Amino acid sequence: MATEQASERRSSHVRGVTVTAVATLAGVAAALASSAYLGSAATDRLGLAIMGGFVLVQYPVLQAFGIDINGFSTKDHLYVVFMTFSLWFVTWTILLTTGVTV
Repeated sequence: MATEQASERRSSHVRGVTVTAVATLAGVAAALASSAYLGSAATDRLGLAIMGGFVLVQYPVLQAFGIDINGFSTKDHLYVVFMTFSLWFVTWTILLTTGVTV
């Protein structure tokens, strides 16, 4: 019984770390794509569309990692969007402020 609980906790932890890692890496990748595609001519709508595309691409990636996204609650979906948006926003802001183009 204790072994089952430990295995379940480990599985839950691995799931959380995987979802977080994919969301944050997707946010950074979206910022790099925004910077490469838009350069310094930043348009908010197109940048948001690129970020939204990266949010949608995450779900098949999570499934490939063995995460059951059908069991996601609204909170899980909001978490993925928030983490991706946050990293996209911060990374793209840094790239725009420093003038770095990818």
